[in-house]
Amino acid sequence: MPVRRGAPLRVLSILAQSPVGVAGSLIVTVVVVLAFIGPVISPHDPLNRNIRDRFKPPGFVDQSGNFYSLGNDQLGRDIFSRIIAGSRVSVLVGVVSVLIAGTLGVIYGLFSGFVGGIVDSVMMRIVDGLLAIPFIILVIAISGVVGAGLSTLILILGFTGWTTYARVIRGEVLKVRAMEYVIAAYALGQSRRKVMFLHILPNVVHSAIVLAAVQVGVTILAESSLSFLGLGVKPPTVTWGLMLSDGRQYINSAWWMTAFPGIAITITVLGVVFLGDWLRDFLDPNVRGRA
Repeated sequence: MPVRRGAPLRVLSILAQSPVGVAGSLIVTVVVVLAFIGPVISPHDPLNRNIRDRFKPPGFVDQSGNFYSLGNDQLGRDIFSRIIAGSRVSVLVGVVSVLIAGTLGVIYGLFSGFVGGIVDSVMMRIVDGLLAIPFIILVIAISGVVGAGLSTLILILGFTGWTTYARVIRGEVLKVRAMEYVIAAYALGQSRRKVMFLHILPNVVHSAIVLAAVQVGVTILAESSLSFLGLGVKPPTVTWGLMLSDGRQYINSAWWMTAFPGIAITITVLGVVFLGDWLRDFLDPNVRGRA
């Protein structure tokens, strides 16, 4: 029990020793907090239009004394409030899509690597065929056929991103199933299902966690790209990709319409990548043994 109570403090102490991990965790924490409490702290209504104050630059103060820190867009909407509102969509799409893809990929890779033989070969050829198609092109093609929308986009990203997990988990299962403790479990008379779920799965799931942390950033980029192209979330829902799409034709006269959403996407993706990089080192048995 003392070890379990001290585990969170130990994780925080190890995290504090990594500048990259600290930066990533802070960025991710800020984005997640904004996604949850955004409507409370948002200075203005992100959907409120005021044509009289359109294209106002950062630092603009209107006649009523309202301050617009990042300026307004072509319809007079506050850029800062819209960035806060867009964080909710990014977090929702990133997390839910990764959960769907990770669950499917882990189950697929676990079964393929555990069964082996001709079944494994056939299952991996399917994965190879899907991996041969660039992810973003596959998503764009499906989005163009199925249609746009937040729920549809989440499902598309979830059901097209599982192949990477399947490939990684299958490789881990092939390595773990030859370990002594797995052979000992068979010798003790445990069933194949128990060996797969009680002895193999817990020892490969850390790879899926690290991969999921990185894939959240990839998914956020995919959502922004699709929304930018008009194949993702549709107005009036606010997303960073739609903000970039709205501002691209005014980039010479109103640079802040594209600059600030682009910075938000860049910082968020970098934070997720930094956190995933730290998780990879933390969950590595060699690094964990030295910590």
